Amino acid sequence: MTARRTVLRAVAVSGVGLHLGKPCRLSFEPAASGTGIRFRRVDLPDCPETPAHASVAELAERRTQLGTGAAALHTVEHVLAAVAGAGIDDVLISMDGPEPPILDGSARPFVDALEEAGIVEQAGQAEFLRLSRAVRVVDGDSVYEAEPAEALSLDVRIDFPHPLVGPQAGRWVVTPESFGVELAPARTFGFLREVEQLRAKGLIQGASTDNAVVLDEQGVVGTTLRWPDEFVRHKAMDCVGDLALAGKRVLARITATRPSHRGTVLLVRALLAQGQPEGRVLGIEEIMKVLPHRYPFLLVDRVLELEDKRIVGIKNVTINEPFFQGHFPGHPIMPGVLIVEAMAQVGGMLLMGTVEDPDSKVVYFMSLDNVKFRKPVKPGDQLRFELEMVQVRGKICRMRGVAKVDGDVVCEADMAAMVRDR
Repeated sequence: MTARRTVLRAVAVSGVGLHLGKPCRLSFEPAASGTGIRFRRVDLPDCPETPAHASVAELAERRTQLGTGAAALHTVEHVLAAVAGAGIDDVLISMDGPEPPILDGSARPFVDALEEAGIVEQAGQAEFLRLSRAVRVVDGDSVYEAEPAEALSLDVRIDFPHPLVGPQAGRWVVTPESFGVELAPARTFGFLREVEQLRAKGLIQGASTDNAVVLDEQGVVGTTLRWPDEFVRHKAMDCVGDLALAGKRVLARITATRPSHRGTVLLVRALLAQGQPEGRVLGIEEIMKVLPHRYPFLLVDRVLELEDKRIVGIKNVTINEPFFQGHFPGHPIMPGVLIVEAMAQVGGMLLMGTVEDPDSKVVYFMSLDNVKFRKPVKPGDQLRFELEMVQVRGKICRMRGVAKVDGDVVCEADMAAMVRDR
């Protein structure tokens, strides 16, 4: 059992972005268990939030981009590397601009900020992405081989036609300790011969020898290398950041040859497509054997994961739901109380799995606390409920739950329930 981690207090850094060259103040803020890694644009109306997930990643040039349009987030890889490298599961990253500050060109200043904020454990279990088989992804010159493993290890290989770079390779087992020392300080790099071309495309507007390792034909301009192989270390650091887009801690042995941001995003999507949940999967027939509810009040369609103290269930919302006939006709929105009821039913499945002779028992919910509704749920949405058992005392259980649609938290609640004889 690995506890989820967040930050204890808010902490901020400021500077200009690498590619867009605009100033930005970025703050890491505590987030509730199950929130995941999320970005918030506080400079835009309604402060839109974007999950750090491969499903919203764009295949952009020279950077990792989340979303499109005015609310897009550019060059987030160093921030994500620091968060993932530190083993943080839940954090809100607020920004007053479209791109994080580049600072010194590495992830180390972000790691320092997270350590200043304090990294703490909280309720709930960390989620892991485990592989059931090897995965191979090829995207142009980028080639990835991922194999099942019990830890994240990176074998990274690059080759640039420059006397200081050339072929370089390195292998790292990524832990918070090793990442902070061996990878986080490695800075982004580029070639002087490419500057004019990239700036014509609107890129590297904020780049300088203060925030990047710049190479001319002979060597490094205006700085010194932190390691002779700083280049391959930086590519490995970028991989850690892009792998965070899995939304879980990745456990795999990954060999990356000439990795790119685009290629690593495609790798993450491939890993998510074949990653297998560790717990049991239950269909509607098995659910009906446990829950006493029936139409129109059975609100769980499938259980995707069922472990000792954690469960993930889904509810498919359709326009044919009977409550849409009278709840905001013409503007169908699922009643919030039914979202909570569906969450409670998923929690009931988890609780009933802990008792003997469940056929003779029934679950009564005793209390709801800290209930928050974040976004409306509409026909066509798929609700994903994730619940963790926080405390068990006798026949009473306390759980923490979140409901998500497309990775966004739409509802959260703390609840207590009791098992009684039928």
